[in-house]
Amino acid sequence: MVETESCSVRLRALATLLIARCLLPLAALRAPGRARWLACQWALGIRFPAEDLEGLSPAARAAFTAARADAFWRHGQLIGLTSGHRDAAEQHRLFTAEVRRTGSSPAARRRVLPPEESAHVAGIALDVRPTDGARWLERHGRRYHLYRRYDNEWWHFEYRPEYDGQAPVRRPHPGAVAQP
Repeated sequence: MVETESCSVRLRALATLLIARCLLPLAALRAPGRARWLACQWALGIRFPAEDLEGLSPAARAAFTAARADAFWRHGQLIGLTSGHRDAAEQHRLFTAEVRRTGSSPAARRRVLPPEESAHVAGIALDVRPTDGARWLERHGRRYHLYRRYDNEWWHFEYRPEYDGQAPVRRPHPGAVAQP
């Protein structure tokens, strides 16, 4: 089963790369000098049609799209966005649902933060997929100020230029207090 899934993931990645190569001439007409970046964004938009980059801060969005273009063209690695910006009402809904599920606010905070603490509400958090894409981002994301923040969330990255290439201390989970 795992081998079949792995083959399927590789096949989709190969198809996406092929689509991007086919889109390069059109992208070159549309954006000379940025054709590879644009063809990558189009191809990944086809591969991950439900992703929504709206609401991300302009800097976080630019960092993410640059990182995934680099991953795509240099390493053949696809990175899709599962969740980016969430408004405060959506974050509150997620948090209260997790409180109901776990039975307490402290337990809920291990997976979901309230809106006033969430980097998703600020537009600087990115939940990515697939796992190989997250691994690539963990290895190379600091060039783009994108850092994995929590041990229990392999998919969650945040745009944090203030760390200037020095990875912040990763916390065990979202509700954990940052260590000095």
